[in-house]
Amino acid sequence: MSKRYTLDAAEGLRRSEELVAAAPNRYRITVQVANRAKLRRYDEADDYDDHFLKPIMRAIIEMSDELTQPEILSD
Repeated sequence: MSKRYTLDAAEGLRRSEELVAAAPNRYRITVQVANRAKLRRYDEADDYDDHFLKPIMRAIIEMSDELTQPEILSD
């Protein structure tokens, strides 16, 4: 199941602030987001639905969803 996200600047900023606030180490969460974005950039050919989002925004969305919805991780 793929979700189509519509994301404005305010929503992206809110989600990134949530990640930074929840992380015990701001540097580490920044590096984790960057690494996930790098991986998503290489997987971009497989995701035809999310081409309008940049990899960094997709990484922030995924990580904030994992933070707010822990049931995603259990699947």
